[in-house]
Amino acid sequence: MRISSHPILKFNRDKELSFIFDGRKLVGYEGETIAAALHANNIKVLGHSSVKHRPRGFYCAIGNCTSCNMIVNDEPNVRTCITLLEDGMVVKTQSNKGELK
Repeated sequence: MRISSHPILKFNRDKELSFIFDGRKLVGYEGETIAAALHANNIKVLGHSSVKHRPRGFYCAIGNCTSCNMIVNDEPNVRTCITLLEDGMVVKTQSNKGELK
């Protein structure tokens, strides 16, 4: 699910990063956002709406909506579409609005 070539964009996939998503070890690349790495690993549902519990996916990709909010390294409400993937991150699906610290 990753774009391998593009007429304008260049992709640097030199450094492979591993991360944990809901207990599964996955692989992404340096420079990718968490949401992009999840999408490339065929994970399309990033959460569910708080009222009707409908599935939410990769939507705005610029951090305006909250469709991609997840718990990252025990911090809730992280917008995964604008947060860069780091080696060893622990990412979990967020099933509620998240608690403020």
